[in-house]
Amino acid sequence: MVAQELLGKHVVHVVRGIERVGRIVEVEAYLGPHDRAAHSCKGLTPRTRVMFGPPGHAYVYLIYGMHHCLNVVTEPEGHGSAVLIRALEPVSNISGKTCGPGLLCKALGVDRTLNGADLLGEQLYIADVNAEDFRINRRPRIGVDYAGAWARRLLRFYIRGNAHVSSP
Repeated sequence: MVAQELLGKHVVHVVRGIERVGRIVEVEAYLGPHDRAAHSCKGLTPRTRVMFGPPGHAYVYLIYGMHHCLNVVTEPEGHGSAVLIRALEPVSNISGKTCGPGLLCKALGVDRTLNGADLLGEQLYIADVNAEDFRINRRPRIGVDYAGAWARRLLRFYIRGNAHVSSP
């Protein structure tokens, strides 16, 4: 599953020539239109257009009118699936908290101007690094109680014991 494969990789956002880097330590998978917690469950909309696009692009949206969230589109074009990056361990040039999707976007300087960005680009990308071995915990996703049975699915993954995880 792509969500688990993202753990340990680095998110890099280049801001005015400076690389802000964080290690991905927590993610949540949103499986597509059949997943009642996924934005794509309402179908193709202007907001979800990127989510239905090709994999390897950033799906960035605003929640509560104030917090940005960074997702990685993961499935073939037309499917509407993505992985939310929930927490980062700061690696370099990051100040502020990174233990939550809104906090990590603020610390990285990620906002909706990056919606649709190719994650193999030069401004925002995911770097495959030689990660140390770690164990992965699985838990239900956070904040999706409205999704019925989908809220209880074990689709949140995090590096066991990492101090930067948003919630055990």
